[in-house]
Amino acid sequence: MDEPRTEQVAAETSQTEERREAAQEELPLPPPTFEFLTWSLRMQAEAYLGLLGTGEGEPPKPDFRRARHTIDLMAMLEEKTRGNLTPEEKRLLENSITELRFRYVQILEESRKKS
Repeated sequence: MDEPRTEQVAAETSQTEERREAAQEELPLPPPTFEFLTWSLRMQAEAYLGLLGTGEGEPPKPDFRRARHTIDLMAMLEEKTRGNLTPEEKRLLENSITELRFRYVQILEESRKKS
């Protein structure tokens, strides 16, 4: 008597997972803008600095090498695009780099104090 119910639950679970996967495939991707690129790199650097935790358990440990590399990539992007950005794009990139550099130094110093 339980066997048909178990099969029904398994079938419903499978259908739910298929619908969820289909819905994810249908989500539109953001347009490939300079702002999106800047925000993506910024979020990547923040993740490497351990600033984007899940809220559960210990916060992630910083990966200073990768964080620095991402910040350096943004600085290179700033240099190579100089004179070709809108004021808003320029401000976003400059502010992101400045804030990330500040946070990098701050977190690095905190890390050294704990050691």
